[in-house]
Amino acid sequence: MTMILDLLRDTFKFAKIPHSFYEAKKTINKLCLDYIKIDACPNDCMLYWEDDVNAETCKYCHTSRWKPEKESSKDHEPTTSKKQKKKKKKKPAKILRYFPLKPRLQRLCMCSKIAEHMRWHADDDNKDGTIRHPRDVLVPYNLTPWLCVKQPNFILSMIIPGPRTAGNNIDVYLQPLINELNELWSEGVDTFDSSKDEMFRMRTALMWTISDFPGLDILSGWNTHTGLACPSCNFDAEPCRLCHSRKWCFIGHRRFLGRNHKFRMMRHRFDGNVKERTPPKKLSGSDILQQVKDINVIFGRQAELNDKRKRNRKKSVGEGVTQQWRKKSIFFDLPYWEFNSLRHNLDVMHIEKNVFDNIIYSLLNDIEKSKDHVKARRDLQDMGIRSDLWPDKNDECRLGAFTIPKEKKLAFLKTLKNISVPDGYSSNISRCIYLDQKRIFGLKSHDCHILMEQLLPIAIRNVLPNQVVATLVELSSFFRHLCLKSLSLSDLEKLQNRIVETLCHLEMLFPPSFFTVMVHLTVHLVDEVIQGGPVHYRWMYFVERLLGHFKSLVGNKSQPEGSIAEGYIVEEALTLYSRYFEGIESRLNRPKRVNDEPNHNEASEVSTMFPQQGKPIGGSTIEPLTLLEKTQAHRYVLLNCAAVKPFIE
Repeated sequence: MTMILDLLRDTFKFAKIPHSFYEAKKTINKLCLDYIKIDACPNDCMLYWEDDVNAETCKYCHTSRWKPEKESSKDHEPTTSKKQKKKKKKKPAKILRYFPLKPRLQRLCMCSKIAEHMRWHADDDNKDGTIRHPRDVLVPYNLTPWLCVKQPNFILSMIIPGPRTAGNNIDVYLQPLINELNELWSEGVDTFDSSKDEMFRMRTALMWTISDFPGLDILSGWNTHTGLACPSCNFDAEPCRLCHSRKWCFIGHRRFLGRNHKFRMMRHRFDGNVKERTPPKKLSGSDILQQVKDINVIFGRQAELNDKRKRNRKKSVGEGVTQQWRKKSIFFDLPYWEFNSLRHNLDVMHIEKNVFDNIIYSLLNDIEKSKDHVKARRDLQDMGIRSDLWPDKNDECRLGAFTIPKEKKLAFLKTLKNISVPDGYSSNISRCIYLDQKRIFGLKSHDCHILMEQLLPIAIRNVLPNQVVATLVELSSFFRHLCLKSLSLSDLEKLQNRIVETLCHLEMLFPPSFFTVMVHLTVHLVDEVIQGGPVHYRWMYFVERLLGHFKSLVGNKSQPEGSIAEGYIVEEALTLYSRYFEGIESRLNRPKRVNDEPNHNEASEVSTMFPQQGKPIGGSTIEPLTLLEKTQAHRYVLLNCAAVKPFIE
């Protein structure tokens, strides 16, 4: 890198370029583009910071702070050497890399291009009552809708060390972030607003967390692996354990219907009971805090190991709240957290993928992944419902109405394989469809998103009974409307009623094993849109892209955390510089992958009425048009030209 700097300095002699890579890094550090290293216990018990910054061993598990010295280095070095006398620097066993939040937020307001967008949530009025941005609900994002989920505007707060996830011990590593968030809320920090050319005191609040469902378990402390897995239903859920399938199922969605709905009285088409229960009460943050206020947890892997050895399962089942709640989340240390209406988001990306997987593999009767199997049919028999699907003495089962017959399965797969979509609309879904095996596998989350909302309703029309098609089309329509960029409150109320009835129709079609917790969570998605705004600000797609980008920064696989940290600092510097340079291509204004915009610098023979858009790809052939085709093309152009519309009217 130093040699490259020498080359640039010789080429651009008028520029002030650092003489070495070390000087370049020092220049970046002057802009507060750096991070803090905090030593951590190898067993995730504690951080060596604040009062414990000089400690040598963990105060919980008494493990050394440092890596053990290699025996081989002691044996080979002579005792009289100067290296032996010189005290070696100890290496910490684990290092948390923390990126301070205050200077990064201040830089957003100091840049005139970004500062104006940071005030959009307050300056731009919402006159039509349409929800199109988290600003339109209780707590706002600052940036405009077209910037707030762009990768250059994300701030990496920390890199937790280790090849394994911290799990329940993540609260140990979140302490520096929570401490700084408390300071930003209570005291604030003086910041310069370049758009108004004035100083103001900036205060910051954490709105919510975005994670997958296991991540929600880790961050909130709510156990998502039991019959009470739904965090929205809390302890008012209706868990049902399937004896033969040996899993929890989440049925009973009739409780979300109106009191006089006809489905409530139907027994044999559902679970064999009349449903009289009302929907679960929506708990506030204060209610949750009352449940967890007395839970004290000792963090660390050693404590978890001892707990597993000593635990009496029969005794713990009766503990109720303490068994379901793993801990009191560290986010409750924020003074406003209990008053947030939405604290931990349900991830629509993974919910939609899991729902689609359950549907598609059950339709195809996949041997490995179908939710309709002999054990599921035995569960129906135990519940005494839908006797037409019970297995016989030889465990032979008749196909359900939702299963695609063998003679139509190939036509269904061919339809999906041969569908063509515009460039950039989706990945090549046909690569996941195997006609010879009559199977689908290898779908990514976005593939399931496209199939669920757009392609599945087309493919099933002629291969399944009308009742099944109508139910699945309604479910597809629900996800399509849920993922819109702007929604009205009246439409959301109708959407909530639709999804409840759709889930009830699914209960009449599919066996109970179909209803995993991810299928059940769909009933709560509309409420979260009302509280948190459109889903594309709160799902995992942009987070997964960012995590994939961080993985690409790893150059030294023996030190992945350090590689990511240094790479992020460099990219942060490039983003900062790009905001101040105009007239050159940068990471903020680079052209699109497919640039279809008309070129205004071309010769004057290009008509301003019909600008030349798009670029040809591949070879071309000249085909003469018939008189009828010329007439049709001419009329189409005239009828779709804005300049001709006044004459037509």
